[in-house]
Amino acid sequence: MFAKPQAEHQRLEQLVGTWRFRHTCKMPDGTESTESGTMVCRTLHGMWLLAESTGDVSSDTTSWSNLLTVGYDTEKKEYVGTFISSMMSSIWAYRGTMDEPSKQLHLYTEGPKFDGSGIGKYRDTIEWVDDDRWLFLSALEGDDGVWIPFMESEQKRVSS
Repeated sequence: MFAKPQAEHQRLEQLVGTWRFRHTCKMPDGTESTESGTMVCRTLHGMWLLAESTGDVSSDTTSWSNLLTVGYDTEKKEYVGTFISSMMSSIWAYRGTMDEPSKQLHLYTEGPKFDGSGIGKYRDTIEWVDDDRWLFLSALEGDDGVWIPFMESEQKRVSS
């Protein structure tokens, strides 16, 4: 009954390690922020990636933590995961697909819109750049179906 890691799981293993990140948010209302912090990535026996981030809000001394989980469901044949944050009360459930030519894992979810007007569709993307650098990109789907980028985060390896 125990599942075994597949090639899709091995792709996620490349993110294991300690990373420094810097992310820039450009919100739909025009506000911008840049923050930095540390992310520690490990796996549960090669099946699930657990990525815990910590940082401080740039405008004050408030600290925060996030936990991203990503795995591959061998029965559904898709990537799945969750995201939780100390800054919000929602849990975000992901379903995703890997685009090998672009080295991008697209994770789709739904959650509260920034303006409080209901539920929106979001896409978070993990993009492998090289062994020591990767990007995490976030976008919100507009009413016209066009993805509107609002966050870009660059991770640089500190240790494996």
